[in-house]
Amino acid sequence: MGFTKEELAAKLREMYKEIDEHNMDLVLDFNDEKNAWVIGLTKGKHELTTHLEKQDADDCMNGIKCVYLGVQIGQFVQHFEEDEAKLG
Repeated sequence: MGFTKEELAAKLREMYKEIDEHNMDLVLDFNDEKNAWVIGLTKGKHELTTHLEKQDADDCMNGIKCVYLGVQIGQFVQHFEEDEAKLG
């Protein structure tokens, strides 16, 4: 791993603009046992925890989007927007 978690977080925010557009909190840590990054996103009462495989994180740092992560983030946004619409 030639990057820090802060560098990966910055890259994820750059590649997946909806993280900042929707003011999500982003937390990540490397899990040695799983050899993957554990990514946590929160928006109000909504939480998403997912994994980003080491190779996918390396690819991300090289500018290659992880389709799986993008789908996860998109579904997360859709769920909290639907909940907010029900309340509004």
